[in-house]
Amino acid sequence: MNNWKPSASLAMLKRRAQLLANIRRFFMQRNVLEVETPALSQAANSDPYIESFALDKEGRFLHTSPEYAMKRLLVAGSGDIYQICKVWRKEEAGSYHNPEFTLLEYYRVGFDYQRLMQEVELLITLLLTLKKPAKYYSYEQLFIEFLQLNPHKTDHSSLIACVKNKIPRLEMGDEASWSKQDLLDVLLTHYLEPLFDKDCLTFLYDYPVTQSALANIRITAKEIEPAVAERFEVYYGAVELANGYQELTDANKNAQVIAKELEQRKQQQQRVLPKDQYFLEAMERGMPKTSGVAIGIDRLLMCVARKNKIEQVISFAWDRA
Repeated sequence: MNNWKPSASLAMLKRRAQLLANIRRFFMQRNVLEVETPALSQAANSDPYIESFALDKEGRFLHTSPEYAMKRLLVAGSGDIYQICKVWRKEEAGSYHNPEFTLLEYYRVGFDYQRLMQEVELLITLLLTLKKPAKYYSYEQLFIEFLQLNPHKTDHSSLIACVKNKIPRLEMGDEASWSKQDLLDVLLTHYLEPLFDKDCLTFLYDYPVTQSALANIRITAKEIEPAVAERFEVYYGAVELANGYQELTDANKNAQVIAKELEQRKQQQQRVLPKDQYFLEAMERGMPKTSGVAIGIDRLLMCVARKNKIEQVISFAWDRA
């Protein structure tokens, strides 16, 4: 048995150290402060699509993201901040996911999400030494260009028909049980993402409101323009690397999102989690206009090193930890 050995080579661990050094240099040059926040907290992520690891006897949860704690720092006047840390999500280990992984999360005060996308492009382009400029698509533009349907206006039956046509091998079962968001998600992951250029970054932005999470929702006065969530995702080929937001700063709206998510968890018979009252109290004090992004370091290193399994870029994979 050789499970005591690292799953990554020593040469890969040196590449990892260099990647982290390059990231820190990037932020030092821009006067962005590196911070640390607790990995264990009294509350957990309320998102029904993300499960936390719980230490029940201690009444603590391993964080799935440093988001809430970092936003408390922003309210306290920290200014621009970043953090490189371990996070934990209770999902099955696979080629691109380890339940314990490394995340770079950073926030830029005064930036809008469009400006942040440009900086994220610069950062990842430098780290991956890319030569081609990134491609940018709004969510609506992507679906119209490649599927000839408007994701904001298309009805349920048309989406069902599109899924059957574009992903014929998918077993749908009870079609009525599929929500509009489920159908859009499967079209994106199974059909559209594999079409992304393999030699450059792809930015996808302005998502449907149903996928807003804690992103700001932009509502226009024009009836022909739908409300959208001011968030973006970044891909290298079909690999998702980053998820960013124009952060929702309204305290009441943040509380409403968390309450809605907790109610959804209850309806789906998932574990009902305690609210992060410290985060909500901080938001009531007023968070400055900020955009933020989370970037998966392990997946980024996989792309740098041209590896197709996450265990090849981390010291000890989940089954060896």
